[in-house]
Amino acid sequence: MDSLSQIVLGGALAAAIAPAAHRRAALLAGAALGTLPDLDSLPIALFSDNPVTLMTVHRSFSHSLFVLPLVGWLLWWLFRRFGNGRVAAAPARWFWAIQLALVTHPLLDAFTVYGTQLWWPLMPAPAMWSSVFIIDPLYTVWLLAACIAAWWLRERITAQRALVAGLVLSTAYLGWSLVAKAMVDREAERTLASMGLGDAPYFSVPMPFNTLLWRVVAMTPSGYVEAERSVLVDEGRMHFRGYPSNVQALRQARGIPAVDRLSWFNRGFMRAQVLENRLVLSDVRMGLEPNYTFNFEVGTLRDGRWQAMPPHQRQWTPPVSDYAGLKALMAAMWRRIVDPSSTALQVPAVDAEAPAAP
Repeated sequence: MDSLSQIVLGGALAAAIAPAAHRRAALLAGAALGTLPDLDSLPIALFSDNPVTLMTVHRSFSHSLFVLPLVGWLLWWLFRRFGNGRVAAAPARWFWAIQLALVTHPLLDAFTVYGTQLWWPLMPAPAMWSSVFIIDPLYTVWLLAACIAAWWLRERITAQRALVAGLVLSTAYLGWSLVAKAMVDREAERTLASMGLGDAPYFSVPMPFNTLLWRVVAMTPSGYVEAERSVLVDEGRMHFRGYPSNVQALRQARGIPAVDRLSWFNRGFMRAQVLENRLVLSDVRMGLEPNYTFNFEVGTLRDGRWQAMPPHQRQWTPPVSDYAGLKALMAAMWRRIVDPSSTALQVPAVDAEAPAAP
């Protein structure tokens, strides 16, 4: 999730648990702890400039449910022994305030589609529950309001009530997102089965800033199919559109470290293209067809065989770069939410380095 959501979640949790007399300090400490795991990008960048490594090691050790409790215990011990006395005055409350501010960070991240390695150093596929977009105001606003209220109300009982209300409402919103996802998945599975794709790997993810309009992508033997689903107005079968992917080149490139690493990280939800004798893999989980956020050159074709190359991340230009474009995209998305006859949400290809593959 975005940094603001993590900050206010950590702050609200810590302030709700710590003694009322420590509320402002807990808000600040929880905010810092809530964003601490995402600082992993700094040490990772010191050891590697490989873009595939930078993407797939992010949200690993720093988001592990094996590691963070140990970090939380160490911080608690240090502040209890060497701090200004707050932690020593209420050690049990501060222990849980620190632990929950840290541990809820990766759990919230797992609700997005990016992929969070909750069980590092074990290597199951990263968790991607994909029920909320990376920025969702309807999740964040309750926590932000609660933190602001608690800051100004300080030790009053109203501050505690505001914090609890914010946490309950934001958590209820996450619960709703899982219900909406289950509704979408149920119809997606029915439609895919009727198309002969009942066993096809697929994922669903909400469109930006809401949980009413969803995008579903399923992998096929020749590429992938994509559809949208509004939980407000859509009924019956979903209408999938097909897109090609160079699955033969991808299959032949298995064994190249970057290819295998990306396949594990994104569970194979990739578009493969051959551009200028280079294999380009695009993560279809993030972006809109045909413009995807993460695009990597991972192999080069020599003498009819794919060989490893230093991975290169192709420049990505956002399809919407100004307020007018964002307003138009949001208007189109809202029309699709309330009108099933609206056209599919697609954006023009804007790859600055090469045209999209045919």
